[in-house]
Amino acid sequence: MTPDLSLYVAIAEIAGVFVGFGALISLTRRSQVAVGQLSQIRAVVTIGLVVMVAALVPIVIAHYEPDPTVLWRGSSLVFLLLVWGVTLLSLRAPGQRQVTVAQIRGRPMVAGFFWLLLEIPIQLPLILSVVGVLPEHGAAFYTTALAFNLFEAAFVLALLVYSQAEPEAEEG
Repeated sequence: MTPDLSLYVAIAEIAGVFVGFGALISLTRRSQVAVGQLSQIRAVVTIGLVVMVAALVPIVIAHYEPDPTVLWRGSSLVFLLLVWGVTLLSLRAPGQRQVTVAQIRGRPMVAGFFWLLLEIPIQLPLILSVVGVLPEHGAAFYTTALAFNLFEAAFVLALLVYSQAEPEAEEG
């Protein structure tokens, strides 16, 4: 069965909107942005870029006409490596690591929502696909991970917007 790759093009386009919003916010408010807000802007742009690239991966691989299991396992592996790569690169920067720890301590419910209710539904389907659990659901696993990654970008963008609406509630 040939996957409907137009869905992934549409997801890449939506992700591009998040990248654009994040870039626009960072350019227009450069001198007025708090450290925590800058971190959120970077997160929106980074998550959007990951979704954009991940949405295009199966399109590229599909042009080689692999077996569907190979298509979704390979795409899932690339997507998982992207997610882990940007997370680890982000946390390697000492300033970003401090902001992340401060945000987790200052807003544990928000952090819990992010890490448990967004990150797990992104990574678990990808892991299931990579290890070959229910290979007939590879496309569904991949699409689920993309959708939750898009939800994650929307969530971080909403946090950014609401944090700017209430500057006195800024917690780092």
